[in-house]
Amino acid sequence: MMQMETALRDAEAMRLDAPGDADVLVSGVQAAGELGLSRSEFARAVQLGIVRAGPSAPGGGARYERAELTRVASAEGRSEAGRPPALRERVEAVAGADAGAEVLGVGPSRFTRLARCGHLIPVGYRINRYRAVVWLYLAAELREFAGREPAMLRGTAPPADRELMAARADLRPRKWRGRHVGLLLRRTADPWERAAVLASVLPEEEVREAVPDPAERIILAALAPPPPYGHPQAPAAAAVALRLLKAEPAEEALWYRASLEFALTGARDQSKSTGERGPT
Repeated sequence: MMQMETALRDAEAMRLDAPGDADVLVSGVQAAGELGLSRSEFARAVQLGIVRAGPSAPGGGARYERAELTRVASAEGRSEAGRPPALRERVEAVAGADAGAEVLGVGPSRFTRLARCGHLIPVGYRINRYRAVVWLYLAAELREFAGREPAMLRGTAPPADRELMAARADLRPRKWRGRHVGLLLRRTADPWERAAVLASVLPEEEVREAVPDPAERIILAALAPPPPYGHPQAPAAAAVALRLLKAEPAEEALWYRASLEFALTGARDQSKSTGERGPT
């Protein structure tokens, strides 16, 4: 009897010391399935910061803690099937002016004007077979805009919009870059990684001028974020998409350059305190 009680105590201790379900790391494919999302929907949830990635796998692939998936599911609520339906609504995206216009209840031409003038901010892009950019928009944000700005959905365009359209302006790439960079910066507090995010949207010549030290440029290049999910692999389409990743107007590049120089000041101060370059 004494031996049995000892064995039971040892078994219980082993159970308590063993990693629980909350510590289990799962792949993105498994995490998406457990949350009831497609791969693209799950990638958007990660992009938006709704789902936080855990420690990377040895090969560099992202992994997700079971506790994080439980947290997201609990925060979003569950349907009868056990899946969080509100999460799917938050990451639902529509592609192009026709689909976006249908959500807003307007014509495609008005939708295009609202987007080109910066009232609607894309959440992503894809390149179609004609090498044209097709912008993606969060359906929830479009519905929120329709409820907040009903006057923008009817009547004539305001003077500011008319000026932009007369100048053939298109603020969609710039607005998307601002959103993309902001989301990336929210994922890290490390000054070198933040500097790398800012450097990644600057043309190469701007980075060379802002960062004259070749060793620092190597660090920033190594820490540069990968292209967003859905970035095309085919060379011709990738060349079109690559232009979306770089700040193009001079004033936009100037803003990112100033932000990079500020971030580098913090990164260099960190290196002085730790005696090492790079993230801590």
